[in-house]
Amino acid sequence: MAPQQKSGLAIGLNKGHITTRRELKQKPSYRQGASSKRTTFVRSIVREVAGFAPYERRVMELIKNSKDKRAKKLTKKRLGTFLRSKKKIDELTNVIALSRRS
Repeated sequence: MAPQQKSGLAIGLNKGHITTRRELKQKPSYRQGASSKRTTFVRSIVREVAGFAPYERRVMELIKNSKDKRAKKLTKKRLGTFLRSKKKIDELTNVIALSRRS
């Protein structure tokens, strides 16, 4: 929530001396998690060359056989958190969908 314009009064919700806000340069930490073009390219090449990990192949089989709960449990055990697990399952589901189309 952006702070409102100061009222110039000493009391109230917007109390304080009226000033102009400075435009600050964006911090590098705000970019955290956003992947660059180079990184995505390199990862795609590595995926092409190395293929999928054994647990990923197993998870893909589970998804194909509509055993989603088992797949989630397996990926959570391998990756540590449920959020990472859901992200990995989405990724592998997209891979399956792409392979079915082609």
